[in-house]
Amino acid sequence: SRRPPYGLGVSESFPRRYARTQRFTLGAPRNLRLGRDGARAAFLRSGAGDDPVNALWVLDIATGTETLVADPARLLAVDEADLPAAERARRERAREGASGIVSYDADDDLTGAVFALGGRLFRADLINHTTAELVAERGVYDPRLDPTGTWVAYVVGTSLRVTDGKSDRELISESGDTVSWGSAEFIAGEEMFRTRGHWWSPDGSRVLVERVDVADVAVWYVSSVTDPAAEPRPMRYPAAGTDNAAVSLAVIGLDGTRVDIDWAQDEFEYLAEVMWRSDTEVTLTVQTRDQRTLAVLGADATTGAVTELARDHDDRWVELVDGVPKWAGDALVTVADRDGARRLLVDGVPVTPVDIQVQRVVHVGDDHAVVVAASEPTESQVFRVGFDDEIVPLTVGEGVHGAIASDGALAITHASLVRTGTRTRVGRGDGRTIELVSHAADPGIEPNVELLRLGDRELRAALVMPRDHRPGRRLPVLLDPYGGPHAQRVVHSRNAYLASQWFADQGFAVLIVDGRGTPSRGPAWEREVWGDLASAPLDDQVEALHAVAADNPDLDLDRVGIRGWSFGGYLAALGVLRRPDVFHAAVAGAPVTDWRLYDTHYTERYLGHPAEDAGSYERTDLTADAAGLTRPLLLIHGLADDNVVAAHTLQLSQALLEAGRPHEVLPLSGVSHMTPQEVVAENLLLLQVEFLKRSLSR
Repeated sequence: SRRPPYGLGVSESFPRRYARTQRFTLGAPRNLRLGRDGARAAFLRSGAGDDPVNALWVLDIATGTETLVADPARLLAVDEADLPAAERARRERAREGASGIVSYDADDDLTGAVFALGGRLFRADLINHTTAELVAERGVYDPRLDPTGTWVAYVVGTSLRVTDGKSDRELISESGDTVSWGSAEFIAGEEMFRTRGHWWSPDGSRVLVERVDVADVAVWYVSSVTDPAAEPRPMRYPAAGTDNAAVSLAVIGLDGTRVDIDWAQDEFEYLAEVMWRSDTEVTLTVQTRDQRTLAVLGADATTGAVTELARDHDDRWVELVDGVPKWAGDALVTVADRDGARRLLVDGVPVTPVDIQVQRVVHVGDDHAVVVAASEPTESQVFRVGFDDEIVPLTVGEGVHGAIASDGALAITHASLVRTGTRTRVGRGDGRTIELVSHAADPGIEPNVELLRLGDRELRAALVMPRDHRPGRRLPVLLDPYGGPHAQRVVHSRNAYLASQWFADQGFAVLIVDGRGTPSRGPAWEREVWGDLASAPLDDQVEALHAVAADNPDLDLDRVGIRGWSFGGYLAALGVLRRPDVFHAAVAGAPVTDWRLYDTHYTERYLGHPAEDAGSYERTDLTADAAGLTRPLLLIHGLADDNVVAAHTLQLSQALLEAGRPHEVLPLSGVSHMTPQEVVAENLLLLQVEFLKRSLSR
């Protein structure tokens, strides 16, 4: 077994261990796939809880035997600095901090898999457990194995190529530096769950390829501020109200034939999902620019003709749901908001009840679907939904459950408050299951957490107290939210509270609140933030704070801090700017401060187009509140962040300076939105605690 060049010592501080283990996620099985016939499972896993280098493994489901198939340490010495630019961008979009084999593609029966390593192409035999490098151009990105196992399509630069392992050729490319073939555009990867830009037909004779033209997308620049001689890195960023990339599709045959598919039809701007239904039929999910209309389209791969199959509309927005659309024979399976719930639909007819919220669709068979859904927002359960309205729970008990499924096998993941980490069990329907080995490190912390329902809205909240707390000891309060759309912090999972517990053990009562706008409480709850991303999220943090303090006299409301990252950073800065009567200090990490500087798909979904809904942007702009700052504020931002660019923090800092308001700024040179560097991640925790203690002392 491979070992990293350093060891994880239990005597090391929690911040060091938290950073080194990437939040105690390294060493756990991930990227699990199940063979259609139920014989095998494939997954990635590193060799230890402090080892970031993932290898490819295969599980024989019948015997429970795990076999190492592809070990990067034996295949190739990789310098992560030499990764193709597209791969670095994909990892940032996916918030991927590991290395080695971080993604792979395989055929449905898991007989073979392909992956890129250091820009080179490899193929693994998942039956005989061998791996070989294939003939391919250097700079390989996003390789995809054709269903027959003969060809591999992959991207190099702006072109799509194919290889059979012995001979390699270009399938399609185009001159000019603004057009690319085969890669997903920024918005698809960042906001729409879609990270790929080419798809093999079921018979392996053709590839459906995405063409992206960024000529009209504004050019922004990311500078290396510690190296004044380095040229700024240009990037195309579609900010709210500006042009998106022009996206189109073409079916390219291995024989050189080409059929263009005009899916936009002068109505739809966003391409959300793509799948082949048969050798000649393609299914597309598309959205209008305002995201109030979503359509499922059918396209003829031989003629390019497009037919609308289904349409959904909402006066605010239509939510994208992972895992749909799918086909069950001739029936179209989708998810839509109906009767106050997010429900599974078969040919437009709901088949799940209104008391559960469907979060994602895992698998669709001929007469059923496997879904992950929630009846209580702090938990997730797995259900088998029969299209005859029979619903069978596949998981029970508290916790956060997930699933991966195929026709022949089912894997259940489970995290809870009673044990550390996530357990993954694989079975074939005969009652016998196999638990995958996890090498994830033990955090050495058992959170002292209580889950609560607070206020009239029954806000889901978690109160984390110091493990050595004794009643009667007054504690400063630290709110630790995300608080925005598409993310939950209050869940039945021990690992969700590890960092919060460390802050609590430094002498704080830590409160985490999921307010309006957060998922799993129904469409109406999510849409409470439409037109105003500031008021409801902030009001709910305040309401929860006062409610919990009413029942906990040890909480000192004269010493209240708030910290957060990304949307949580926005919420933290918002707190001290608009409610200094409540919040006495804030740490705002990578905050959005002016929503005009954030991307089209996310921002316009909630605030509309700046030219048409200027009031929504004015209501949520932090720079307009700069003159009102009276509390300590620490702004933290990675200067290499290409998601929430550093201009957000720097413009707010400029406005604060011009208003004569003291504040602190911590710039992180060479750091992106996800702060993957170990030393940076460790010291960020330490510096935040020092700032909060200093600011809340009395």
